[in-house]
Order: sequence, then structure tokens, then C-alpha cells
Amino acid sequence: MNRQQVFSINNEHQFNEAALQVFQYQAKACPVYRSFIKGLNIDPKAVNAVNDIPFLPIEFFKSHAVLSSAEPVDVTFTSSGTTGVITSNHYVTDVSWYTDSFRAAFKLFYGDIEQYSILALLPSYLEREGSSLIYMADDLIKQSNNPDSGFFLYDHDKLYQQLKKQQDAHKPTLLIGVTFALLDFIEAYKVNFPELIVMETGGMKGRRKEMIREELHEQLCKGFGVSAIHSEYGMTELLSQAYSKGEGIFNCPPWMRVITRDTNDPMSILNGDKAGGINVIDLANINSCSFIATQDLGRIYADNSFEVLGRFDNSDIRGCNLLVQ
Repeated sequence: MNRQQVFSINNEHQFNEAALQVFQYQAKACPVYRSFIKGLNIDPKAVNAVNDIPFLPIEFFKSHAVLSSAEPVDVTFTSSGTTGVITSNHYVTDVSWYTDSFRAAFKLFYGDIEQYSILALLPSYLEREGSSLIYMADDLIKQSNNPDSGFFLYDHDKLYQQLKKQQDAHKPTLLIGVTFALLDFIEAYKVNFPELIVMETGGMKGRRKEMIREELHEQLCKGFGVSAIHSEYGMTELLSQAYSKGEGIFNCPPWMRVITRDTNDPMSILNGDKAGGINVIDLANINSCSFIATQDLGRIYADNSFEVLGRFDNSDIRGCNLLVQ
């Protein structure tokens, strides 16, 4: 399976074919996934439908090196975690799969990146090593080829002045921020910039109490003077992201899909819009594992869009997840 096949997928038939090919490859090439499948007494050769593919619990990224490649590791992405929490490691042998994935997804959802100024308010991620979100934001800032694009750590006044400059110049602007930092900003500054795209990446990082999405987005809309809040659904263990342009309804790029599993029977896939555990197929994860059972809860709609409803009660709060509700 080459990247041209993955990133040119444009219909369900192509996706299903590619997913089954990747499954057969990873069932042999990934020792952790191979052992997991064997423990379930599943014969990979007997799997010929996407809904029959077993999903690897995301916790394996905390305890094992999940790799489907013998190539040297290019970069290791690590999850953020509070003190004492074991973090995930995603060993990436070819980081260009990641850059190809998020660049193509951005273009799909937002168009040519050179049209935008990209402002990033991601202090907690900038302060540690190994953040896949910082890697993506840094690349998007560079790709925008715009001197006004950049990171803002805790200098809220500088960000405020930049937003005013962008508005006066009528320049399309995307502000991507971790939730607590966006809230901190609007407590200090009032902005009325209706054309601004505000994209929250989730995560209170223990700095604030968790809020339900409706309350959070209402505060952010009021604080920035916008009509909707965009969101990104991504995590350390994935090389692709889904995006929401409002109301918390996410869409995946064509090489990624979210399906739901029964919370009481993890091998049982749900049909219809019943709430269940979120499983993700991410075909950009070609050199790790493309079939991940997350600890998030969600609901899928008929057009394959989805919303995130919260997390399993017994799972630790992830720095980059969406909100517990």
C-alpha cells in the first residue's frame, strides 16, 4: 500500500479495499497487533469485511512499541500527561506520512494554506518535547509562507495586537489553541472578529474544570465575536485528524473513518446513531497500527460525520482529547 493509494481515496469502496489490504499487512508486520489478534483467536485470512477487523486498544501505545516497520524511527510523538500518568509513545518511521496527511486534510477542509495567517496559542504543548500537535502547527505556519503566522506562548497582548492587525488587513486568519489558553485569553481581552476561524484542540490540562462543549463554545463565540467554533479531533496515536466547523460535528478525511463499538462488547460494531466507544481507522498509520480502539465515546451519523460525547469513566484525561461531558 503506497501513499498515492491512501491519499487518493475518494469513495467508500476504495476505502474498504485499502483498509483490508492494510489490515492483512499489519496483521503480519506488527508484532504487537499480531499477538493481539492471535489472543482473540482470529484468523486474519478470514477477515474480509471492514467491520470484522479487530481494533487494538489505544493503551498498547503506553506499554509497547507499536510498529509495522523495521525501518529506523524518524520521530517519536508522546502524549501529554499529568504527573504519575504513563504517556503514550507513537514511534513514526516515516514522518512524511504525517505531513502528507495533515497537509492534505487542511487543504480538503480549508483550502490553500497560503491564503491564511496561522496563529497558534498552544503553551502547554510548546513547553514539552514530542507533541504531534506542535509538529503539525509548526509545519502549517511555515507552509502558510506568511510573516504574520506564528506561535504565541503566554504573550496575550501580542496576540491581541496581531488579531487587530489581521482584522484591519481583512486577512483570512486561523487561530488554533488549546482550550484553557483560549479561555485565559478572552478573560483578559475582548475581540470582535467575525471572520476569524477559532479552532480549539481540546484539553484543560488540569488548569481549569472541564466544561461541556456547548458552554465552552458559547463562551468562546462571545469572547472572539464569532458565530461558530471549529475543533480538531486528533491524538498522539493517530497521524490523521478530523475537523469540525461548528456544533461539535466532525468529518474525517477520506483515508480516515470513525466507527462505534458496543461499550459492553468491544468486538461488536454498532449500527445507526447509537452512542458507543470510538474506533478509528487511520490509513496514514501505515507503519504502526491503523485500527485503534480509543477511550472516547461518540455517535456516528448517516453521512459518516460524528460527535464526541465524552470518555470512558475509568480512563485518564488525555491532554489532546475533546471534552468530558
